[in-house]
Amino acid sequence: MLTEDIPAAEPASIVEAKAYLRVDHVEEDALLGGLLRTARALCEAFTGRMLIAREVRETAAGCASWQRLSATPVGAIVGVSSADGTALPAGGFETDIDANGDGWVRVSAPGFERVRVTYRAGMAVDWNGVPEPLRQGIVRLVGHLYANRDGADDRGPPAAVAALWRPWRRMRLR
Repeated sequence: MLTEDIPAAEPASIVEAKAYLRVDHVEEDALLGGLLRTARALCEAFTGRMLIAREVRETAAGCASWQRLSATPVGAIVGVSSADGTALPAGGFETDIDANGDGWVRVSAPGFERVRVTYRAGMAVDWNGVPEPLRQGIVRLVGHLYANRDGADDRGPPAAVAALWRPWRRMRLR
């Protein structure tokens, strides 16, 4: 099970989206905020990376083999505890972050079927650190979602969005 905090800021701002859409009123700011969150989530799903760094809590198997953490890129592994929050004994687990930004954990202490791993993952501290093509793809997707609200003639997101995001895409073979 993977749970994550909501990022403190989105990778693109309502101001950027409104400028792209040529919207100059505040009546639809809530709608645009929701569309920005949706576009960010779709970008993260497409690229396989979290854009804005935030805390993640994940339940993993408590076994001696290395378990890869789901969110990437991992910046720091903060803690490992039993699934109910009990601290593991000193030396009862190991963690690692590899050169690709994948986080890993393994448990050597017996009797822990599941463990809870807390870590920070994300490409950038704030939206200014997110690469511009990813941000531009998010803004373009917001524009598409805004203009094609449940339209019968909607043919899906523009190809330019995937083209902007594709260089950052990371796929895993399981």
